[in-house]
Amino acid sequence: MITPSQPHEFTTAARSQQFEAIAAVAEQTAALLRSCVDTAVPIPGARWTVGEAAAHLLVANELMAGLAEGRQLPYGDGTPESLAEANAASLAVFTERDGTVLADGIVRHAHAFNEAACLRPPDGPTLTPLGPMDLATLGSYLLTHMLGHGYDIAVALRRPHMIDRERLELALPFLTLAMPRVVDKRAAAGHNGCYELRVRGGSRFAVTFADGVATVSAEPPRRPDCTVAAEPVTFFLLALGRCSPTRAIARGKILAWGRKPWRAPGFPTLFTAP
Repeated sequence: MITPSQPHEFTTAARSQQFEAIAAVAEQTAALLRSCVDTAVPIPGARWTVGEAAAHLLVANELMAGLAEGRQLPYGDGTPESLAEANAASLAVFTERDGTVLADGIVRHAHAFNEAACLRPPDGPTLTPLGPMDLATLGSYLLTHMLGHGYDIAVALRRPHMIDRERLELALPFLTLAMPRVVDKRAAAGHNGCYELRVRGGSRFAVTFADGVATVSAEPPRRPDCTVAAEPVTFFLLALGRCSPTRAIARGKILAWGRKPWRAPGFPTLFTAP
């Protein structure tokens, strides 16, 4: 189980698990693209097509591989708005939309990341599009990013997605680090509250807001106002803004209790998904 208080305990086994997941998700995404006749298929609820999402994945994987080598590669200023602008600019320059070509590139750069990362210590510093983080968390970032866009591609093509409990656990180091960095300042302005978040059958951690500023900790610093337990895939999709909290609660995918359980549906709206 990975919690925010344990970034230094990235064991050899955990590192191998991360590398294996990165390679496997890249291959699964590539398989979807190789089977796609027309990458102009739109992604439901998004502005991108399958081809644009795949092109973005290729570019991002190449960027992450470069960061794993220890290079400084600017990409926006860390804000969601600047990242969106950088994404649009990169897609305007990189115009390849052939599924097979994009599949090969996604896999190639995922393997390049693993090869570069295994040569450096997991606590080695890197400067990423969402600010500084260690190399192990960068790997979690890469995996999270591929899972999110891989899910979008799978939904657009009406194929099974590649998110599961084990991969969510591997994504948590990045998600918990990113949370304070992607708070929606307008939505969270003046907000105070303590939330305990639980993945059913897995990790748990706390997010505490003090006057709109979020802090993530392994344990709640006080009695939580609201405890939220979510099914693993739903937890991941909520974290990335891919599903509605109200609908997830209605379907029994989320349970909430505590002194202020009615705060559960509004919790995801306090963030801008990375």
